Amino acid sequence: MTQTPTPSTPVHWKVVIDAADPHAQADFWAAALHYVVEDNSVLIGKLLGAGAVPAELTVESHGRHAWRDLAAVRHPDDPYEEESGTGHGRRLLFQRVPEAKTVKNRLHLDLHPGEGRREEELGRLEGLGARVLRRVEEPSGGWLVMTDPEGNEFCLH
Repeated sequence: MTQTPTPSTPVHWKVVIDAADPHAQADFWAAALHYVVEDNSVLIGKLLGAGAVPAELTVESHGRHAWRDLAAVRHPDDPYEEESGTGHGRRLLFQRVPEAKTVKNRLHLDLHPGEGRREEELGRLEGLGARVLRRVEEPSGGWLVMTDPEGNEFCLH
């Protein structure tokens, strides 16, 4: 007897980025990508009320309870758990680490704002705190290598 293979379920994933200030990074990237900062306040409130987590693990951000060392952003159209605020789609999680960034990223985001919109987007991103490291012009096209407020590289096409 042959067995029909069970279809694979896609693996849920997120990109995790080390940060000195996860909440500032989440605010920057939420604005840069037109994402939303996840709201974990309902879950945190329940855990605090039950005595399951100490208050020292939380802060106030945007007028609500948030995790002190973690902040995430998600695409506004993607599904999320209402009870925890955790996204189940396109998502970036910023985690506090004690050490500063010291070397070039091994992974980076490429932003594609659309045909003819690079310079407009450049101005908007600089207004949010991004900086241009260099302009790249090659026969295959051009882009800008930029950094976010903590120095993480990304490209603007």
